[in-house]
Amino acid sequence: MADFDFPETLLAAERTAWEALQAGQLTVDQAVAVQDGVIAYAKEAGLDRYTVEMALKKAVRHTEPAEG
Repeated sequence: MADFDFPETLLAAERTAWEALQAGQLTVDQAVAVQDGVIAYAKEAGLDRYTVEMALKKAVRHTEPAEG
């Protein structure tokens, strides 16, 4: 998968949505905010939405703990 330079606003929206989803409190507004951001980023980058969405989820949900 290619490297992505997601804007912090999109990363923050996905983090908030992911935390809310895990707590069973995800709202439509949160989900829509992420999707709108994904669509805008994909269009600007000339990529398909699915690729961008999967990369965003991976960036936020599958982070490795720092060693040290």
